[in-house]
Amino acid sequence: MSFLYRLFGTAPDPREQVRPLWHRVVELARDPAYYSDCGVADSVAGRFDLITAVLSVVMVRVEASEMRSESALLAELFVEDMEGQLREFGVNDVVVGKRVGRLMSVLGGRLGAYRSALNAGDVERLTAAVQRNVTFAEGTDEAAGAAAVADRLMKLSQRLARFSDAEMLKASAIW
Repeated sequence: MSFLYRLFGTAPDPREQVRPLWHRVVELARDPAYYSDCGVADSVAGRFDLITAVLSVVMVRVEASEMRSESALLAELFVEDMEGQLREFGVNDVVVGKRVGRLMSVLGGRLGAYRSALNAGDVERLTAAVQRNVTFAEGTDEAAGAAAVADRLMKLSQRLARFSDAEMLKASAIW
């Protein structure tokens, strides 16, 4: 039924309440320090890896509160954005669904890997997950790069824990 409401515009799109948070996720993932200081590849793959990493940190924080539905809405915005990106790259309609399905699977796997480390506050385990899941620039010391990315993600997680749910949704205060 909610699909019909969204289709015919009789109810506001619930994703709009988390859209500022989604935009903040993308903005945080584009922080130049990840590429210059941590050695993440400044490529489509590297940027995707960081979006999934930062989104995972945010989703873990959102899931820790009473905002479980907002976590699902963030995943929907991820899908919407990735679908748009695929279309910009010229992927045709027949293949978009399969590719989006694979991207969701990747997000789910990474969320699982990052969630356990973030919830445990285990930087070593987070570093191992980052090293497996982030594309680094050629010639980068991947162990050092993964440690730097994991440190930044853990610090982000700790900062997010201090925000109220309303501040999380507003997203403007999240740095």
